[in-house]
Amino acid sequence: MSAYQKDEVVGVLLALFLGTFGAHHFYLRRTGLGILYLVFFFTGIPTIVSLVECFFMPGRVRQYNLALANYFAAQMGAGPAYIPSLAAAWTPAPAANTAAWTPAPPAPAPGMTRTCAVCGAVILPEAKFCGRCGNKVA
Repeated sequence: MSAYQKDEVVGVLLALFLGTFGAHHFYLRRTGLGILYLVFFFTGIPTIVSLVECFFMPGRVRQYNLALANYFAAQMGAGPAYIPSLAAAWTPAPAANTAAWTPAPPAPAPGMTRTCAVCGAVILPEAKFCGRCGNKVA
């Protein structure tokens, strides 16, 4: 899969130097926006917009790579990619009134999950492949 992943630095550099022509959109396979930039490059508006987009490119590249990982995981029959840093960011914070806050459901019982022999990631029982490293699970 690493052959298909995009690099954040390349995305930022394309937006910075060739953003006027929409190269950063073509890089992330957004051909519609790339063509729109090509049509209006002579106005100078795409130049200004691409300079602003330089700051958003790392997040867009990460989003593209995550969507690509989920696509490959679905093709292999595994579940979506699990990213611990994103999961921690999406867990709701307790409310000011702790009586109104309910804790997260408990983790599955040890017999319900398996671990990958290669990377040690937790694997659900119905998964055929590891979501982290892609190793086939017996």
